[in-house]
Amino acid sequence: MNLVYRATSILRRLSTPFRKVSPRGINDIRRTTRCHLVVYVNILRMTNRRVPFAVNEWYHCYNRGIEKRIVFEDTRDYHRFLELLYLANDEFPLRRSDISIHKFEEILKIPRGKKLVAIGAFCLMPNHFHLVLKEVSEGGVTAFMRKIGTAYTLYFNARHRRNGNLFLKPFRSIHVFTDRYFQHLINYIHCNSATLYEPEWMASHVVDPQFLGEQIAAYPYSSLSAHAGIRTPISAILDAEIFSITRPARIQKMLQEARQYAQNNVV
Repeated sequence: MNLVYRATSILRRLSTPFRKVSPRGINDIRRTTRCHLVVYVNILRMTNRRVPFAVNEWYHCYNRGIEKRIVFEDTRDYHRFLELLYLANDEFPLRRSDISIHKFEEILKIPRGKKLVAIGAFCLMPNHFHLVLKEVSEGGVTAFMRKIGTAYTLYFNARHRRNGNLFLKPFRSIHVFTDRYFQHLINYIHCNSATLYEPEWMASHVVDPQFLGEQIAAYPYSSLSAHAGIRTPISAILDAEIFSITRPARIQKMLQEARQYAQNNVV
């Protein structure tokens, strides 16, 4: 059943007992109920996997370490995950030799086969990551997320001498519905690193937006630089289509739209 229809039905049922309340009271009740339903609908979107990913649709996919543990401990870890974002986006299996005998910049130039997904944006944080993915071939998003999750966990466990799962299962995903929603998502992902410099930016006024904007722009493990037109090795990870459907924004607008996205989604 359509999620919006289910939410609307719940709203009507909850409003029925309060028909004898004053109009203002009813509006207050409905307003509160709608806020709760926004949370309800977004939880369903993230956890209900009965509706498969659709080809040519964009999704916000993300995951974090189990028990919120650190999953990227140094530059080498970040680079390995970025390498996997590039190499795993291929219909063929990963080859260990592609990583073990090449430098970081060389790996991001290795020819690939047919892509599983189009990557629109990304941001890697110490204990989690965010991706914007479009399903290119049927089952592509699931296959891609499985490949990078398995390959990175094997690498991380071997390097840091640990066992077991590294990331939560299953990964989370939110469907991108509109162009405006898409732009808000891109800004939300690129503003994630703001937490490292101003932890309360999401809930309070930013003291020095210019400084924060400079830090976000310089963060090496997001795709913001590529979206700003700066060519770096990690630009190869992104699909060229993304640059025709997004637009750079000033830091104040980025922060505002990132907050709006976070308020409307349980992330």
